[in-house]
Amino acid sequence: MMNFLKQRFIKPSKNAYAVVTGAGSGIGRSFALELGKRGGAVVCADVNLKAAEETVALLNAQGAKGFAVHCDVGDAKQVAALAEKSAALLGHPVTLVINNAGVGLGGKFDELSLEDWQWCMHVNLWGVINGCHYFVPGFKKQGHGAIINVASAASYTAAPEMSAYNVSKAGVRALSETLFSELAKDNIRVNVLCPTLVPTNIIKNGRIPDRYSKLADHALMNYAMTTSERVAELTLNRLDKGELYTTPQVDAKLFWIMKRASPRLYAKFMSFSYRFVRTKEA
Repeated sequence: MMNFLKQRFIKPSKNAYAVVTGAGSGIGRSFALELGKRGGAVVCADVNLKAAEETVALLNAQGAKGFAVHCDVGDAKQVAALAEKSAALLGHPVTLVINNAGVGLGGKFDELSLEDWQWCMHVNLWGVINGCHYFVPGFKKQGHGAIINVASAASYTAAPEMSAYNVSKAGVRALSETLFSELAKDNIRVNVLCPTLVPTNIIKNGRIPDRYSKLADHALMNYAMTTSERVAELTLNRLDKGELYTTPQVDAKLFWIMKRASPRLYAKFMSFSYRFVRTKEA
């Protein structure tokens, strides 16, 4: 009983031994740097090793320990190796994993190929599944741990012409909600991040139709209402408080409330809005 009460007051973001995927840029890099400020040591995993090494250099510059590892999170064998390698690099069992790596994909449903779907699911959904699969057993063994899964407001907004991305992020949210309940008895905390627009490289590195890429870049620069640094800080604070959801922006909260209040009315609103936008474009 005393051990359980002690765990409830622990802040997982403080002095963490952490693994962050997609740590080479954007929200992943911000998570790594914020953890470093909080006394943590961080394994920075990314499919782009050079980018991960740049994040490690920034960590070292602020006096924190960091280690760069190449990893394709959709490849189960690579994530298994990451879990094993991370404990050795950190010199301590991993206490926090942030499944952040993700890709952007847009386009009408009938414009997307099955290869597009597989590419999106490989990173956005299987990357998170693999991360949880290979780190949760270690957390159970040591009697505590923490997970942050990066989803998106797209997981519930279900905006048109984002079908594959929406599905992948909805899966991440559903998994996180399940694990929050299932792992509480094991002193493992779970938080799922659901932002709207955050200035990152997801548009630049994603598969977005040309008709939307410039518009998306403009929106990221002018209407994001937050930064990746603020998102990382807020999410870690909510994890420390034992909260499940992080919806960092006002629009993310508004869409969440609208859909929960009246799912049917929300769906009709989205359908009408899309028809109006398509009519104006025509």
